[in-house]
Amino acid sequence: MRSAGILMPITALPSPWGIGTMGRAARGFVDFLRKSGQSCWQVLPIGPTSFGDSPYQSFSSFAGNPYLIDLDDLCADGLLDPWDYQSLSWGSDPARVDYGLLYRQRFDVLRKAVDRLWRREGQALARFLHEERDWVYDYALFMALKDHYHGVPWHQWPEALRRRESAAMKAASASLSRETAFWQGVQFLFFRQWQALKDYAAQQGIAILGDLPIYVAEDSADVWADPSLFQMDETLRPTEVAGCPPDAFTADGQLWGNPLFRWDEMEKTGYRWWMQRIAHQFRFYDMLRIDHFRGFDSYYAIPFGDENARRGRWRPGPGIGFFRELERQLGPRPIIAEDLGFLTPSVRQLLAETGYPGMKVLEFAFDSRDGGGREYQPHNYPKNCVAYVGTHDNDTVQGWCKTADPDDVALALEYVHADPWEGVHWSMMRAIWMSPADLAIVQIQDLLGLGSEARINEPSTVGHNWQWRALPGFDSPALAQRLHRQMELYERLPQAEEEPEGDAEPDSEAPAASELEVEVQGAKAHSPQAEGGKVL
Repeated sequence: MRSAGILMPITALPSPWGIGTMGRAARGFVDFLRKSGQSCWQVLPIGPTSFGDSPYQSFSSFAGNPYLIDLDDLCADGLLDPWDYQSLSWGSDPARVDYGLLYRQRFDVLRKAVDRLWRREGQALARFLHEERDWVYDYALFMALKDHYHGVPWHQWPEALRRRESAAMKAASASLSRETAFWQGVQFLFFRQWQALKDYAAQQGIAILGDLPIYVAEDSADVWADPSLFQMDETLRPTEVAGCPPDAFTADGQLWGNPLFRWDEMEKTGYRWWMQRIAHQFRFYDMLRIDHFRGFDSYYAIPFGDENARRGRWRPGPGIGFFRELERQLGPRPIIAEDLGFLTPSVRQLLAETGYPGMKVLEFAFDSRDGGGREYQPHNYPKNCVAYVGTHDNDTVQGWCKTADPDDVALALEYVHADPWEGVHWSMMRAIWMSPADLAIVQIQDLLGLGSEARINEPSTVGHNWQWRALPGFDSPALAQRLHRQMELYERLPQAEEEPEGDAEPDSEAPAASELEVEVQGAKAHSPQAEGGKVL
């Protein structure tokens, strides 16, 4: 079954309180998706963000982002009073997120809600902590210690706490008990609101497609809690870090700085930490995109302390054995592989062996800086893939047309038969909707015809990323109607909306649906409702 979706970061939803959240605007966007004939909502990672505000650099692989907790819903639950937050200034520009302002104000408001939560729902909190005991205590203490030490990375904490010596840990837990209780309560609130949003989406027939960064931040509860999983030296600092080699876009490459995994040690435990991480993600999402899939075949290792990625070298990853173990332990899962970038034959072979759908990005088909070429032209897409015009790391269509080589743009416009009257963005989106790809996803910015000012992220830059927000009214009925018509034309409507074709018996010789078709249409099977209330 052909289907379609929209990439919309939760942070980019409209809200009077500084950032998009899991509240009314999110539910309204789910309604927009349903009315416009979409099947899925792709979001960016939802973990708590660290320095730089990137969702791909999180304090935890398991926790949720406190900024996404909706204050109006807390007020409706009786955990906040209107004057606790409505009288505060949440920024002067509704089209941008002011993360500095959020950091200074949001947590004071959440403290009031958590104090009331503990008094009112102590038993429910206790049950939550027991269910999440594998990660939530470490995370809460990590955050409490970060606050206590004024936000410095954990490798700058006192030696006994860096090495998690028993006496120091007990003393810190006792002295910071009020702070750890706050961070525990924040996670309870996040999980409750997320589950409500996920349930609402399932009721409307919308699958949530999540995004899992392959790496974790060095300054995270994950690394602090178990540094033996990572390539660290005797001082608990990385020996080499993650990134990408130089290319046509970045002469110095990309220096991400994440510690690398000790795949050999992980294999001895059946990749236990990874299995727990992926299983946890499927409690959040119906489908999961794994970022930087090629890192499972081979990964780029840069000497720790280097200022750029030029001296990095490739090292072997865990390969197909990892994914066989994943399927053995968790069963078949609806996973999408982010297979962009420089792909070797061994990466392509790994993707083929997993059977996961890869990604095709239309902008890459024409941009000579990237050299993607014909495999990214829609007429060459396989069915088992996810088609994009651009991702969160790419410029919008309108921005790309102004920044790419004019000859590249001319070729793209010729290929898609661009119509100047409706805007090139519609022509580009139509190219992937009419492609053979089982699933086609467009960025909300392209649907709105916005320029580079609406770009979500520009890799290897800091200071202006992850800030863009849509303005109220972006999800208009007229836009939903127009998009719905495109889904009709290119047969991407959800199955429930399709007209039955008479009373003919099913064709026993009909080809089986592809894996991705099954994933999208069966996404609600992973919802708590479909499992009798059990979260997978």
